[in-house]
Amino acid sequence: MDEMNIEEETEMEEEIGGEWWSWGAGTDGQLGTGRLDDEHLPQRLPDLSSGRRISQLACGGAHVIALSGGDVMTWGRGTSGQLGHGELESCLLPKPVKFLENFTTSYVSAGWNHSGFVSDTGKLFTCGDGSFGQLGHGDYQSHCSPVEVLYFAFKHVEQIACGMRHSLVLLKGSSEDPVYGFGSGKRGQLGVSKDRIRSFAVPQVIFGLGGIKVISISANGDHSAALSANGQLYTWGRGFGGTSDIHLPQTLPSPLRFSQVALGWNHALLLTGEGEVLMLGGNHHGMLSDPQTSRQQHSPVLDSSSVGSAEDSMGLILAKVCGLDGTRVLEIAAGAEHSVLVTENGVVMTWGWGEHGQLGLGNTFDQTSPQMVKLSDGHNRFRVYCGSGFTYAYRILLS
Repeated sequence: MDEMNIEEETEMEEEIGGEWWSWGAGTDGQLGTGRLDDEHLPQRLPDLSSGRRISQLACGGAHVIALSGGDVMTWGRGTSGQLGHGELESCLLPKPVKFLENFTTSYVSAGWNHSGFVSDTGKLFTCGDGSFGQLGHGDYQSHCSPVEVLYFAFKHVEQIACGMRHSLVLLKGSSEDPVYGFGSGKRGQLGVSKDRIRSFAVPQVIFGLGGIKVISISANGDHSAALSANGQLYTWGRGFGGTSDIHLPQTLPSPLRFSQVALGWNHALLLTGEGEVLMLGGNHHGMLSDPQTSRQQHSPVLDSSSVGSAEDSMGLILAKVCGLDGTRVLEIAAGAEHSVLVTENGVVMTWGWGEHGQLGLGNTFDQTSPQMVKLSDGHNRFRVYCGSGFTYAYRILLS
């Protein structure tokens, strides 16, 4: 659902370690605290990876996947087999996925109740709930250990993105048919037809992205997105802010160029190369900063290269997130109905749905504009990650 690679540092300072924090919904063990409790304030965690650097963290409905040195650990809810431990049990603390120990894993993704793993040789493995075909094995069976998706046996998979009940796959070095989808498609999230599709258990080519250099894919809820090398965002699936569902990929009608996208269940956060944060979606649970004070909107400008129709695009409103006062933002993340960002000054801010304490503010209130989370004093660098109702932050320690 929400995942982001920890990129290599480009500054003179060298990363020498870090500290992990988590907060929010924890009744399935997804916070890694060893307890089955919600946490309303950030909780500092013990070392998650035995001293090794975690290169990617993926947070799902109520489980977490960590990638460290090519090895995979999972924890949290496991009742559908999504942890890949060969059993249908939850796990309070990080536990290695033994099946994958014979492979070097390069990419991971966590959906609502399913998981995906990509090896460095381009093999794809999935496990967990398969009742909508979201595992891609050609059936609707669930699996409690990773199983190779044989459809891609002779292709090189680069990324997988797991949503609520569907999955996306990005192939390496392919511009002809770069992205595939499988699973539930009733809201158009598979991008394979203008017609209403219930589901596909076999991967299908997503129409309209041929010839486009796609560098990343995203899935959450019933939404799908792809980001191109030139900063264009393509979206399909459930409509944002009450607009109709989009069954084929279309470019976001904006002249802006984007560097990151984070999808929620009803909203999307977008980050430009200049560090400006914008949002698609309504204001349910405060997902969109106060609509009365965030009317600095970028007018939709239809792009002639859009895959979707003009009628699909006209209802989209891209609104600027208020309360940042021109502060440059470096990172974004989105849960089901909450949002997180990190400013260039190392401040973590949250807003949106707060029922489980996922905003880290010490209460369960919703917030309609970004609020500062008290994690540490002084200048720091953070990475942030969101599951459906919980949040993780990594404070980078530099030499």
